[in-house]
Amino acid sequence: MTRWGILSTGHIAGRFAEDLGLVPGAELVAVGSRTIGSAEEFAGRYGADRAYGSWAELAADDGLDAIYVATPHAAHHEAARICLEAGRAVLLEKPFTLDLATSTELVELARARGVFLMEAMWMRCNPLILRLVELVRAGAIGEVTSVRADFGVAGPFPPEHRMRNPALGGGALLDLGVYPVSLAHLLLGVPQHVQAWAKLSPEGVDENTGIVFGYDSGAVATLGCGMVGATPLTAAITGTTGRIELPEPFFRPGSAVLHRAGAEPETLTDDPAGGGYQYEAAEVQRCLAAGLTESPLVPHAVTLEVMALLDDIRGRIGVDYA
Repeated sequence: MTRWGILSTGHIAGRFAEDLGLVPGAELVAVGSRTIGSAEEFAGRYGADRAYGSWAELAADDGLDAIYVATPHAAHHEAARICLEAGRAVLLEKPFTLDLATSTELVELARARGVFLMEAMWMRCNPLILRLVELVRAGAIGEVTSVRADFGVAGPFPPEHRMRNPALGGGALLDLGVYPVSLAHLLLGVPQHVQAWAKLSPEGVDENTGIVFGYDSGAVATLGCGMVGATPLTAAITGTTGRIELPEPFFRPGSAVLHRAGAEPETLTDDPAGGGYQYEAAEVQRCLAAGLTESPLVPHAVTLEVMALLDDIRGRIGVDYA
């Protein structure tokens, strides 16, 4: 049995707690928040035995095998550091931190302590996404020539909302754009050329962002994210002999359509049970059972490469969290 703690009591923490019930061998044991009242309410709602009014108290609980950190972006570094220093395995919600420097600090701390650490990039643990990656690598659509993906939400968000607050890592890029960027990285790796443009809010965070990655192979990734209009949330992977279309939402697809040259389109499907968070929790448990300190599905190197790209893009569009 893997004994889980959840740090934070927001919406995503609740969705993770619900999906944890679908993972064999998983048990939600404790929850921690900055206020005991919030922790107790969450614990009662999701059946956790213990509630703590501070992150440090949760991290100090020797009855936990892993902690899922689901705070707002700006608190990821501090919360994860507290857990790692206490020797707790950590599943850290994306984006890992606000920048490459603090992400690197966490990875180095985890490695120095010999403690498991994984970014909660659930897309990289999704069975259908993994199946599509295998098909691409096996040559099902030939050589990949382009990746297109978008993630935009309608808003509007008031000025005090976290999505518009630089102090909380606001903006479309880190919250939404990390998904298109991660998909492109998953299929094509690190680009050799990066271009980006964004419309910034009065607070200085990106409201509408366009990104182009270029690769020496000739492949191109065209990506978008925003919080000023609901985009289709779809993706397409095109190759020299076919393409794969991912419907809404591409980062947690229930199906995909494979088009091969000279063949009828083939629809691939996935088990619709749960919200998709169960796969990342199962991956953590698999790694812990195997004695691993990082996941081969979401390795530290990939997390840092994606964060370096996000830093690069932020620099080009003029978003600074300092």
